[in-house]
Amino acid sequence: MKDSILEALSTWLAAGRNRFGELIIKGTELCHYHDRDREDLELFTKPEAARLIATLDDADQYRPLKSAPNLRHGWKLVLKDLQEVKLALDFFYPAMLGTLLAWEQQRLAATNFRDTVARQSGMYAVTKHISNAQADELIGEFCRHDTKCLKRILWQIDTERPITTLAHQKFLPPAGPHGLGLLEPEEIPLICCEACNLLVAAARRVVKVSGE
Repeated sequence: MKDSILEALSTWLAAGRNRFGELIIKGTELCHYHDRDREDLELFTKPEAARLIATLDDADQYRPLKSAPNLRHGWKLVLKDLQEVKLALDFFYPAMLGTLLAWEQQRLAATNFRDTVARQSGMYAVTKHISNAQADELIGEFCRHDTKCLKRILWQIDTERPITTLAHQKFLPPAGPHGLGLLEPEEIPLICCEACNLLVAAARRVVKVSGE
């Protein structure tokens, strides 16, 4: 699988797909997309530096969600080969390259929101009681692309209940040989195949407040 991911990354880059989340990839160099024309960037040469860069935002605040659009600016990674690029990308956006490859090969299964909350236990068991309308409103605010999370969503609220509060660009097109061709030409997408733990925690707060 590791070799397959590396080969896929090479193919995506060769096709001109060089934007990954908030990153721009230029050969074996990485920087924040907004810094792509700057010459005054702090230089790093080890892929492990990506772990530190991804930890804090511009205000030195911890980033609990690596796919949030708040990656800090002012740095450049100059690496020696594509293997190091892949490693750095995994530090910035863990497991996202492998997830994308699985989607492209039609091996990725999505889990709808109802199925995610149905398996919760303990203090999170109350999330089962969130209404579809409450879930839709919460997802529309919590997952919005411009301020909250850069991942494209594969799941729905339930089999017969889509999410209606997010723009269509937030969702991923059907997988298959032409799937990537339906996205922006430079995009290597980040993929969300089920509601994250932070969204489940937010759903718990919604149910608790509405119950009170």
